[in-house]
Order: sequence, then C-alpha cells, then structure tokens
Amino acid sequence: MKTLTTITIAIAIGVIAVVGFAYSGIYDVSAGSSHSSIVNWLLSTTSHASIERQAKGIEVPNLSDDVLARAGVNDFNNMYARCHGAPGRDPEAMGQGLNPPPPDLAESAAEMSPAELFWVTKNGIKMTGMPAWGATHDDDAIWPVVAFMTKLPELNASQYQELMDSAGGMGHHADDSAAEAHPHEESADGAHSHNGSEHSENPPAEPAENDHGNHEH
Repeated sequence: MKTLTTITIAIAIGVIAVVGFAYSGIYDVSAGSSHSSIVNWLLSTTSHASIERQAKGIEVPNLSDDVLARAGVNDFNNMYARCHGAPGRDPEAMGQGLNPPPPDLAESAAEMSPAELFWVTKNGIKMTGMPAWGATHDDDAIWPVVAFMTKLPELNASQYQELMDSAGGMGHHADDSAAEAHPHEESADGAHSHNGSEHSENPPAEPAENDHGNHEH
C-alpha cells in the first residue's frame, strides 16, 4: 500500500511539473532555434519507428518502368523540390525556414523502402511541415512520384534536368512545371502569360479627360 501511494504521488508530481512547464513559456518554440539533442532523438526515433510500422503491408507496384518515373518527375518538382531541393537546386525560402529542416530526399530514398516513401508522401508527418498529399492526390498519382524518388540517389543536376525535359506533359503537375520553365511564353490568343497571370497586349483606352456624360455622381 505504501509503495502504491508513493507511485501515485510521484506520478502526480510529474504531471504537475509537465503542465507547469507547458504554461511557463520557458521552452523556445521559435523555428529559428533547434531542438535539444534529447528532443531531436526522441522525435526522429519515434518518426522512423512509426513510418516503418505503418508502411508494413503496403503493396508496392512495379516501379522499374522508366515511363512511371518520368510521369512522377514533374509532380516531384512541384510537390517536393521547393522544400527539399533537387539535384543542382537548393530548397526555396519556405524550405530554408522550416524546423526541422527538410531532409535531402536523395539520402532518404537510399535509406527508405518504396513503401515507406509512399506512406510518408500520402500521410505526411506531424509538426514537420510535411503535408499529407493523400488529401489531394490519389494513390495512382503518388506512386509515380515514389518511382521517381527511387532514382534520385543516382541523379546529378544535368540528368535531373534531362528527365524534366523528357517528361513534358506527363504527371498531374505537368502544366505547373511548364509554366515555371516558360513564365513569359505567349499563349494562343496573343496574350502573354507571366507566372500564371495573363496581360493583354493592348491596354484599355484611357477615358477622355473632358467626358463627363458617362460618369455617375
């Protein structure tokens, strides 16, 4: 009985200490500061173990088809490269400001199984900035990205660009990649496209300075 009372008191003190710490504001939640080594270990170990467990039982299709990988490169370029970077390309501003920093996916692809890459892409990871792409992409749209990622460890910058060039029109985000590659390309109706917005070549005529008859007061 005495032991049970001691354990109960210890648990109560622990709970009070945790709640007090949470309300104290002592812990720096800024994305500009790193976690302590203990927190980093706890988060990374929990994440890796969870991914490995959750990915068990996922049936992996044949990913060796080059057509499938080329179908995924445009989607990778728009879904991942901005945060994680790509061969010959650094992460953009958003990726540089994330904490923990997004990993190099060439390294992740060399260490993780295709099933694990698929699970992370589909479900995301809490409190890392990694979104659950499964909310907006079905499985058939995700597997080509995984097929491409399995090739990442072997690609340099020129090979990545060559694959991008050969994949024109392929993938769910092919139009986004084309707009990024040719932001000032002229469209069929004579208007110029600038990063997704169109501007007519002929601006509207200025109203005559002395024309007051068409203005309501």
